[in-house]
Amino acid sequence: MQQDVLTGTAAPEPPPAAPSARRRQIAEGVRDSSSAGLGIFPLGIALGLLIIQAGLPWWLAPALSLAAFAGSLELLLVGMMAAVTPLAAVALTVLVVNFRHVFYAFSFPLHLVKHPAAKAYAVYAMIDEAYAVNASLPEAERSAPRLLAMQIACEAYWVGGGLVGVALGAALPAPVKGLEFALCALFTVLTLDAFRSRSELPSVLLAGTSAVVALVLTPGLAMLTALLLFVALLLARHTLTARRPAVAQEAADA
Repeated sequence: MQQDVLTGTAAPEPPPAAPSARRRQIAEGVRDSSSAGLGIFPLGIALGLLIIQAGLPWWLAPALSLAAFAGSLELLLVGMMAAVTPLAAVALTVLVVNFRHVFYAFSFPLHLVKHPAAKAYAVYAMIDEAYAVNASLPEAERSAPRLLAMQIACEAYWVGGGLVGVALGAALPAPVKGLEFALCALFTVLTLDAFRSRSELPSVLLAGTSAVVALVLTPGLAMLTALLLFVALLLARHTLTARRPAVAQEAADA
């Protein structure tokens, strides 16, 4: 129950969404996922093909997609499994590649999802594509059914693409080259969409600077260095941005 500010009495909770409204929100969530799905499904096909070409069992495609559900990480894990990479190196790679999801949680609308099981799934399915699609939506149009429907549809694209890739890999007589570029292309499109919708030019410049510095100073560990440097720059920018209103207020009071 919520308390009415004017009368001091307990105000009733807002009624839950009607079934027709919930169905409309679910349909909108599935429609929201279509743009990301154009990249997720082919990328899933690439994952399935890479698994077959690496000589790994076919069931690894759906198993990885359901256990991890992180496209960039899964593509890296396929190569690491094929090369029998030490477990410590795998653990460090998982930490570095997926550490960005910690910062996603700061602005991802998990507060809209109330049911514990649904919220746990929303956290599990908080992938780059879901974050980018949600960031382009106005605040007033976001809802739990729309968010969850979009995330479920994205996972369906990914798992389905992996199974199609496995079938194609078993049928093709020769390996297909260049599939790993699909991941780079997908991230490029998502970055451009997010930039156009939010005009985050400073973040884009900080990311580019981090990549250039990492490639120059530590070419062998460019990804790790770029991620750590980008995080440090984002934290510094957040600190400066948070202090600016306080400084302005002190100046006005003086």
